[in-house]
Amino acid sequence: MTPAKPRPMPRPQAPSPAILAAHSTHPVRIPLADDISAEAIASASAFGAVDGDQVVVIEGETRTPVGPAEGEKPIAAYAKAFIEFAASVERFHARLVGAELSPKDIDDALAGLRSSLETPVIVGNLAALRARFGIVEAEAKEVADKVRAERAAARAVAAEAREVLVAEAEKLAAKPLAQVHWKNDTARMRELLDEWKEAQRSGARMAKEAEREMWARFTKARSSFEKARKVHFAQLDKENASVAGTKEDLANRAEALATSTDWDGTARQFKQLMDQWRLAGRGRKSTDDALWARFQGAQEAFFSTKRAASEAEEEVLNANVPAKEAAVKAAEALLPISDVRAAKKEIRAIQDRFESAGEVPRGAAASLSRRIAAVEKAIRDADQAHWTSKNPEIEARATGAAAQLHSAIADLEAKLEKAKAAKDARKVKEFTESLAARKAWLKQIEAVAK
Repeated sequence: MTPAKPRPMPRPQAPSPAILAAHSTHPVRIPLADDISAEAIASASAFGAVDGDQVVVIEGETRTPVGPAEGEKPIAAYAKAFIEFAASVERFHARLVGAELSPKDIDDALAGLRSSLETPVIVGNLAALRARFGIVEAEAKEVADKVRAERAAARAVAAEAREVLVAEAEKLAAKPLAQVHWKNDTARMRELLDEWKEAQRSGARMAKEAEREMWARFTKARSSFEKARKVHFAQLDKENASVAGTKEDLANRAEALATSTDWDGTARQFKQLMDQWRLAGRGRKSTDDALWARFQGAQEAFFSTKRAASEAEEEVLNANVPAKEAAVKAAEALLPISDVRAAKKEIRAIQDRFESAGEVPRGAAASLSRRIAAVEKAIRDADQAHWTSKNPEIEARATGAAAQLHSAIADLEAKLEKAKAAKDARKVKEFTESLAARKAWLKQIEAVAK
């Protein structure tokens, strides 16, 4: 019975150098088909043989089929695949040294290369290739472990930095409303969002679950802050509208008073309006400024007109000053009083002249009124003294009071001398003041008695 013809085995499956070269970022050169020398193929082919219709690779005493023997040089294709595979190992090593691969890339590449070596479809020095691969594999695992550790450390730093951003956002959101500085804190919240985005874009990647949890906290804090901000400004708008309404009314009332000629009454009303303006509170600056300009304009218009009217009136009233001054001087000429009856008669005539002179400016009126009032008081005092001196009962009381004061003065003078002798400054001062007061009373009483 004729033995069955062996089934054709697949062509070598080593990674394609052309595909690897398309992603190359490292200067190590991978030999392509046209670059492989005949000597290199011959050297690799020495580890192969044709066994019937199969090509086998020889490892010591072991002969392992690798594929069908085809063509004039059936071993050459497998030798070429060996050289290309060895170049792929070196390519992997070059990228490994260049730190171009992630741990996952390293693990995947090692798995692919290892699988190809376990079931080789190439012809060459497999022992040397496996030894070389073992060295590269050990180095690759070290690199992968190092990258993993570095990335873990970077993720921890990134997580810590993100936590700082989240904590600050939560702190801003938890502030008591009375302590929030809306302009600055809103700007800071926006900065925190920008910093978060920048960390995502340029920082180390975090574990997705941890990042999702932090983002949820960050978003919640921002939403809470934004909600409070909207409530605050809605309330502020409401308050501003109320303040604006009050001040609009005050501005309208001020403008209505601007042309009034009731100088004193309107001035009082303006003062009341100003008090109400202060109590109205502060609103939006632009609105406040515009309404204040209206209010102040009306107030200035009134008081400017009032000042002008006062100046004109004062100019008219100044004409009455000489006549009023003359009346005052005539009154002052009655002093000192020698004839009370005649002085009383003359002062009445002078008072009529003073009143008939008409109004004078306020400053002059106060001075002139004080001067004539002093003369009037002097006449009244003189009249009272004259009447008192004619009353026997008052005279008797005055005489008794005088006797009592004489006795008190003598007693105080004795005490004063003793205090002086004792050098008691406090009592000296006390007795001196008391003595002066009693002597003054005595002088008044004696004047009445006369």
